[in-house]
Amino acid sequence: MSTILQLVGFKVDKEFFGVPIDKVKEIVRVPDITAVPDTPDFLEGVINLRGRIVPVVDMRTRIGLPTMERVRTNRVLILDIESRTVGLIVDSASEILKLPDEQIESTPELVSSVGAEYVTAVGKLDDKLIVLVDIMRLLSADEMGRLDAARKKAELTASTGKALEEKTGKTKKSKPRKKALKEGTEQKG
Repeated sequence: MSTILQLVGFKVDKEFFGVPIDKVKEIVRVPDITAVPDTPDFLEGVINLRGRIVPVVDMRTRIGLPTMERVRTNRVLILDIESRTVGLIVDSASEILKLPDEQIESTPELVSSVGAEYVTAVGKLDDKLIVLVDIMRLLSADEMGRLDAARKKAELTASTGKALEEKTGKTKKSKPRKKALKEGTEQKG
């Protein structure tokens, strides 16, 4: 009897990807994202997820694709990576995919050179090929450390802003990263 791998499927550009369902805490619409200065290019910023600061990675940037304007179908996969919560912006997220072992093949040589660090296999489901991603290897230990630093910086900024608000009664609002970049008020780190 074959084992069935359950995946959360998502799309980036024209490619379908899958991550193990146990690594995905939830899927949310893309909320306002706050930019954090001096962070890696693939880090879009941070979001406030029910009072918790979560760093958000743009999957397009991470795999070397150009960024695109956000649309209604974009989603953030809230992932559990080594006991850390990280958001992953994708073009769209699909239903739970059930992939039997016999429909999973080892990574082709071409993919091995391009995404060897995080692509584990390719699955065949109906007429689609699904690239299986090892979320634990999507970001290196150094990159995870940089995400932690960005989250801590955002938490410090948020607590400083809250203290300022309590002291002065005024609220400081941040511009969404893309808007700030268009207006030239922020340099991307």
